[in-house]
Amino acid sequence: MLSAYRKPHTCRQHHAALNGGMTYRQPARTTARRIPRILVAGLLVGIAAIVAAPGYQSLAPSSSTTASPIDVLRSERRVVRSEPRALGEADGAVPSGTTVFDDEIPGVAKLDPALLRALRRAATDAAGDGVEFVVNSGWRSRAYEEQLLREAISKYGSEKEAARWVASPDTSAHVSGDAVDIGPVDATAWLSQHGAAYGLCQIYSNEPWHYELRPEAIDHGCPPMYADPTHDPRMQQ
Repeated sequence: MLSAYRKPHTCRQHHAALNGGMTYRQPARTTARRIPRILVAGLLVGIAAIVAAPGYQSLAPSSSTTASPIDVLRSERRVVRSEPRALGEADGAVPSGTTVFDDEIPGVAKLDPALLRALRRAATDAAGDGVEFVVNSGWRSRAYEEQLLREAISKYGSEKEAARWVASPDTSAHVSGDAVDIGPVDATAWLSQHGAAYGLCQIYSNEPWHYELRPEAIDHGCPPMYADPTHDPRMQQ
């Protein structure tokens, strides 16, 4: 049987048959039903994209991930406390141009009094020859000596090599206030020639700037120098 002569089975088919085969539609009602579904689907997709974004963080409180302001402050305080204390003049570091007469500098003021007197007598006489003594290092705190030792190990690659230049806090004559490093070159040259008359002696061959007090040198001259601090019996403690 041809479709044109089939009996319509529904109201829509019946209406189409009466209208020459054209199907009647209700676009307004259908669109009204579909729009909310599209909007909901779009919103869900948008929310999923935001949550999946790398920079997104949930605003919901979480005991495992959310820190209170107090917790943050405590954490910052712990970080600050873990940082090493900065070492300065109070630990023996000396400003550029420091002389043996600068009593306000701890690196000078905390030297052994007898050593400091000998240095000042020598510096006064050297000034008459146009030579000025500059203190590059004098007394040092244990913390400062330890820092210098760590830096020397890093620079020279081993504790053994570093020991040729920097002593430990337990053996350093700088920590006890019994040694001074003098510069510049003309000052060390002057001391090399005249220092014994003041009891000031160079102790190590590899450190022409390092001087200590040897009172007996005034009458007998300075004792033989050690090649470097590792040959000094005092460093073997």
